Amino acid sequence: MSNAPFKKYARIGDLRKITGIEYKAAIAMYINGFAEDAAKSIQAIKAHVGPDIAITAILPGEFDFEVLKSEIDERTYLIQIADGVGWGEAINALLKFAPSPYVIVMDPSTIFLGDAVTPVLEILKNGEYSAVGWRGGLINTEDEWRSVEDKDDGEVDVLFSYFMALNKENALQANAFNIRAVYYRNADIEFSLKLRQAQGRLLQLALPLEQARHHGYYDTDEAYRDEQSKKNYDRILDRFRGKNEILVPRR
Repeated sequence: MSNAPFKKYARIGDLRKITGIEYKAAIAMYINGFAEDAAKSIQAIKAHVGPDIAITAILPGEFDFEVLKSEIDERTYLIQIADGVGWGEAINALLKFAPSPYVIVMDPSTIFLGDAVTPVLEILKNGEYSAVGWRGGLINTEDEWRSVEDKDDGEVDVLFSYFMALNKENALQANAFNIRAVYYRNADIEFSLKLRQAQGRLLQLALPLEQARHHGYYDTDEAYRDEQSKKNYDRILDRFRGKNEILVPRR
C-alpha cells in the first residue's frame, strides 16, 4: 500500500482539493457507516478497472472505519468530515473537486461484476449524453409525477445513484445536486430533472453490476427515511410537475 494520505476535515467547506493527479474518471461515494461492506465494493472496483480510475469517498461524522484504511492507495482517496455532512452536499463536493472530467456517483451497495466504467465513458465522450446509468426510468405522468417506471435500456428522464456516470461540466452547469438533500433517496431524481431542464440527455444501460444490501435504505431509521424522502420528492413536485416538455418521448 502506498503512503497516500488519509484526509480529515472538520467541515465539508474546508475541502479544497482531493489530488493534483488527473484520472480518466473518478468514482464518488458517500460512505455512512457499514465500512466492511463499503470495503468490498471498493475491492470489486479495483478488481475490474485500471489504476486510471480514481475512487473518492466522503465519510460523514466520527465512526470506526479502520477496515477502510487498508483500501487507501495511489488512486483511492477517503475524506472524513468530522462534523458530518448530508448526501447532496457531500456528492457535490466530490463532483466539484473530482480529478477528472467524468464522475461516477455510486452507492457503496453497488458491486462490480465486470468493467462497468469503459462502456459508460465511451458514451459520455461522444457528447450526446450528459449522464449514463445502470437503473432509471420515465416519470409516470399518469399518476401526477409520483413514480418512475423502469422501461429498461434507452433514453430516460431519470437515473438513480446506484451507479450514475456524469459529464462533470454538464452536471455543474445544471447546479448539481440539491444541498438540501441530506438523504440520498429521490435526490437523484431531482438532479436528473434539473439536467433534463438544462437540455442534458440521460441514458439507461445494462452494466455488469449487482446490488448488495442497501444500508442507506434498509438500515436507516424508518421515520427519518420517510421524512427525508418526502422532503426530496416534494421539491420535485413543486418545481417540475406538469413540465412535460422536459421529459423524453414516452415508450
